[in-house]
Amino acid sequence: MATIKDIALRSNVSATTVSRVLNNDQTLSVASETRKRILEIANELGYKTVRERKFEQRTMDKKNKIKIGIVLCQSLQEELNDPYFLPIRQGIEKECLECGIHVTELFRAHSFSATQLTEDFDGLIIVGRYSPESIQKYSNQIKNIVYIDFAPDEEKFDSVVIDFEGATKKIINHLFANGYQHIGFIGGRQLEHSDIGYHKVEDPREKTFKTIMKQRGIYNSEHVFIGDFTISYGYQLMKKAIETENIPEAFFIASDPMAIGALKALQEADLRVPEDMAIVSFDDIEMAQFTSTPLTTVKVYTEEMGRTGVRLLLDKINGRELPLKVIVPTKLVIRDSCGSARNRKHVINGDGL
Repeated sequence: MATIKDIALRSNVSATTVSRVLNNDQTLSVASETRKRILEIANELGYKTVRERKFEQRTMDKKNKIKIGIVLCQSLQEELNDPYFLPIRQGIEKECLECGIHVTELFRAHSFSATQLTEDFDGLIIVGRYSPESIQKYSNQIKNIVYIDFAPDEEKFDSVVIDFEGATKKIINHLFANGYQHIGFIGGRQLEHSDIGYHKVEDPREKTFKTIMKQRGIYNSEHVFIGDFTISYGYQLMKKAIETENIPEAFFIASDPMAIGALKALQEADLRVPEDMAIVSFDDIEMAQFTSTPLTTVKVYTEEMGRTGVRLLLDKINGRELPLKVIVPTKLVIRDSCGSARNRKHVINGDGL
């Protein structure tokens, strides 16, 4: 660690002068150029005054004493089947580690009761849909709560979410722009948990898809297939879609794992992607770019959602009272499965004119 003597040698002044400059001694008469040079060298060497070191130590001691509860609305198996949530948890854990927060407790919704929360929790991060009424029924003493991937009450709780509606519009408009009109949907239901169990709710992607298609007068309920967000359900639902009459020419599939299963079903039926059917999915997991036909998909910055949740919670613990809602942006990643390259080629050749 740099010392005052090191800075004095580099600055070509006395150690006393360095000490008085760094401690902001206003009675010291020294040229502004000299003062600036001392501060720049101290910063370059990473020097910190005794006061700064004590402040940092107090801050670190305070952080080390923070106790955060993390409630995950997914089992470990569900995390593995649908890797949307795993990076969120990893983002929370990484941010806690980097912030020096070591006292955390992890709960899974299927085995969790709010009675497990005690007064010594400084805050709570809830990943997924868990009833705030169930939490506060037993633990109203926990004032600092952040929801991730759910915003139950923007006037009471911090939340970190993505704009599912906007992302879905982006996908459907992209398919429309590439000439597709007969579009199907494959997705799942979200689970909303409470202290008495859970119930299934409509996914906002499905809801937005239906709204857009109805507005255009081209909605067909027979082209909507709902199961769970897993590879096996993606496979089963696409097989079911293939068996129907007037199969859609494109599908919006609500998760990459489901899309991977759907690709397998199409391959077995000798249907080519995107020549026979276009696909756009959601998440942009690592495997999406390595599938038999690389997936066009919406990239979700899930790890950043977890990190942001921790930052919001620390800010709330430090005194902020106004609840904040952070909407993390998404990005449509164009690859082969949507048929964009094929359609561009048709336009260039004059087929689209």
